[in-house]
Formats: sequence, C-alpha cells, structure tokens
Amino acid sequence: MNDNTTPLVEVEGLQMHFSMKGGAFSRRAGVIKAVDGVDFKIFPNETFGLVGESGCGKTTVGRAILKAMQPTSGKVIYNSKNGGKIDLVPMTNKELRPFRQEIQMIFQDPYSSLSPRMTVQQILEEPLRLAGHADKEYLYEQAKEMIQQVGLRSSHLMRYPHAFSGGQRQRIGIARSLITRPRFIVADEAVSALDVSVQAQILEILAELKNKFNLSYLFISHDLSVVKYLCDRVGVMYLGRIVEVAPTDILFKTPLHPYTEALMHAIPDINERQIRSDILAGEIPDAANPPSGCAFHNRCKYAKDKCQSETPKLREFTDTFNGKEIFRQSACHFVEEIYYK
Repeated sequence: MNDNTTPLVEVEGLQMHFSMKGGAFSRRAGVIKAVDGVDFKIFPNETFGLVGESGCGKTTVGRAILKAMQPTSGKVIYNSKNGGKIDLVPMTNKELRPFRQEIQMIFQDPYSSLSPRMTVQQILEEPLRLAGHADKEYLYEQAKEMIQQVGLRSSHLMRYPHAFSGGQRQRIGIARSLITRPRFIVADEAVSALDVSVQAQILEILAELKNKFNLSYLFISHDLSVVKYLCDRVGVMYLGRIVEVAPTDILFKTPLHPYTEALMHAIPDINERQIRSDILAGEIPDAANPPSGCAFHNRCKYAKDKCQSETPKLREFTDTFNGKEIFRQSACHFVEEIYYK
C-alpha cells in the first residue's frame, strides 16, 4: 500500500535529446538537450508544479513521463496501485496499457482536445470503453457522475463540444481525464488558454477534485500566480535542468537560486501574472548550443569564473519554516555565500 511518505512518481536522470540534421545528406549536425538529467519526486495527494520560461523543457518532461515521447534515458518510477514499483521508460505500449487508467493528462487547449464529432457522453465513455467496459448503463452512470463532479449538468451529456464555452470544455476535459479514476494526472498549461476569471474556477475545481479523489498532479505552467495558488511544491526549470525545488510558500518568499530570484522580481505586483523574460538580463541561450558550466551564468548577477566552467549539482538544503524542518534543493555553486550569509 502507498502512503504519503512513499513517492507516487520518481523521475531520475530523465533525458530527452533531439538530433539536428543538416546538409545535403541530412547528416547529424548536433543535439538539442531539451531535458538533460531531471530528477524530482511527487508524493500521494501532492501537486508538484514545474515552472520556467518558454523553451525550458517543462512540457517535454510531462510528455516523456506519459510516454507520449520516448525518453532518451532515465527512469520514471511509478508506485502502482498494488504497491509495486515499475519503471515506465522501458515499457512497451502493450505493457503500459494496464497503467493508462491510473495515469492521465489534462490538455492545454480545450478546443482542439475534444472531438467535434462526438457527444460529451461519448467523449467521457471512450476511456472506459478502451479499458474494456461495455455495459451501457454502467458507462452512462459513470459519465453522468463525472460531468456533475466538474460542475456541469447531466443534460449536457447529449451536446457536442461546439455548444460550450472554453471553460466548460476544459471542465469536460477534466471529467474525461478522471473517468477512469486515475491516481496521477499531468496537467500541461491546463488553464493558460482561459480568461483569468475562468482560470480561477478551473483551479478551484482541480483543488477540490484532488482532495476528493486523492489525486497527485504534475502541474506544468509558466504562470507564477497559478503555480503559487495550486501547488504544494515547485520545481524551477532552466534550459533542460531543474535548478531549484522547494515548498511553494518558501520558494516565493526565499528563493535559493539566482534564476528563481529573477523570476520573482519579474512579477513585481499581482497584475504581472506571467513570467516576464524581458526583465531578466541577457538572452535565453540556444538549447542547441548551451553555455558551458552553469547555463544561467550569462544572465546571473552573481556569476563568477567557476560558474563558466563547472556545472552545479542540485544540492539539498535544510531550513526551518514556521517551526518545522523542511528540505529544499538548489543548483547554484554559491548558495551559502549568497543566501545563507
């Protein structure tokens, strides 16, 4: 059996590299390291946020975990319902099929992710049919229950997606992802296509469903205010690597990495919701030709010679917050010198 001290998902050394080809004979011209050795854990009933500027690799991480893309290397250890730990990376689609019900995804675009030729009832019933359920009454009752869980009416089941607003379509998408009673959900920019007022409603639904169904989320977003509202812990990504991990409230109050610190300064007030890369000094490096050493050193106000030659490891630090001992990680050579003076 799982408990809240045993990780539900453990990502270890995850890499996703893409070959670049060029020339008349399309020879290999280089490698883009979209994800380059990522490690983190997600615990039962936890929302783990993954945040960073566009192109940092966070969406690729989500797709690699779901095996929508085959990772170049690394492990994705899943603690299954029966308590056994399995590595999803080497498994074939046939071997993964029994676990597809336990691991689901909420897509970014509520308009393109729903088939316009299917009714809402058919959309919700489809994952159950693929799982082998054929009883019509059972399928209908499950669809009816789940559509109500996301705040829509059972009468909506007979309608087609075009009859709904963006927020309502995202509710349908959430209902579809929950219909198989999963334990782990990857939500990739799940509210970024919605108006701010609708975002708040969807976030509230996600939070309620998390507690009701004991869900764990990997919540991928570039919107810091959304991450701050929903996530228990946050991993900050930069150019394919995680540079900091901490509980959300602590991360926003006392970041331990210069990049995280810059992100916090890039949202000076509540009206600045998204990461403003224009405030960060310098240009984002080319993923096909990343800097040596620390990838952030060309934009970092604290950078020294060591930062240009040595890649910092993600190290663990212990802090006390509200009388409790907490653990956090940072990949900076000079954490002690800069943040623990």
